[in-house]
Amino acid sequence: MSLVGTFAVMYLLNYSLDNLSLMALTLSVGFVVDDAIVMLENIVRHIEKGEPVFESALVGSKEIGFTILSMTLSLVAVFVPVLFLGGLVGRLFHEFAVTIGAAIIVSGFVSLTLTPMLCSRFLKPHHDEKPHNRFFVATEGVYDRVLAFYERTLRWVMNHRPYAVAFSALILIGTLALGAIVPKGFLPSEDTSQLSGTPATEQGTLFDAVLAHPKQLAAIVAHDSSVAPTTAGRHPAPPCTRRESRARQPPTAYGRG
Repeated sequence: MSLVGTFAVMYLLNYSLDNLSLMALTLSVGFVVDDAIVMLENIVRHIEKGEPVFESALVGSKEIGFTILSMTLSLVAVFVPVLFLGGLVGRLFHEFAVTIGAAIIVSGFVSLTLTPMLCSRFLKPHHDEKPHNRFFVATEGVYDRVLAFYERTLRWVMNHRPYAVAFSALILIGTLALGAIVPKGFLPSEDTSQLSGTPATEQGTLFDAVLAHPKQLAAIVAHDSSVAPTTAGRHPAPPCTRRESRARQPPTAYGRG
């Protein structure tokens, strides 16, 4: 439902489904599911305590409402600076930021309104549940073991807080160091296994020599066994280059006459 609402916002803004908008929708799936899970988990917790389903939906949504609102606003604030980027980067990622921001806002609205209503209609009291099948029992055992491992590790961390703080500081320092070392650029370089070159000749070179020069270079490169077939050709220079070349050439005998 959140993604359908995002499509409606994209339609109103005259956006299309391209690589950037699809990337925004893909990333927003995690945010959309997270909001619904937080609301559903809190409502189910009240139902497991024996409270009526309708009252659990009201109380659970009231307790967790501010948390979901703060999560939504904080996630949207992360992508707001992208809206103010200038140049080509800003033009490319403007649609991405608007799409993912709209998905997060719609997800927060759905989690605060539609999710509690659906929980009050479709969830059943805990004592009315049917016996679980074997698959549920097997997966529930795995979940209990993971939860027990998490409790043990969390208890160890809380009992050794200085080590946890020191480890977090090392991660922060490592992140800053890697951020300074890792190469940066607009688009990553792509290895296409191709090389291109442009030979340059001096002014006044005969036309036949200009044509023969790339062919000679291609013949030299072709002798290398690790090089695939090569091509050589002549591309016309831009008009401004041709005008500059004519201006710099010395006058010919015919011109002086």
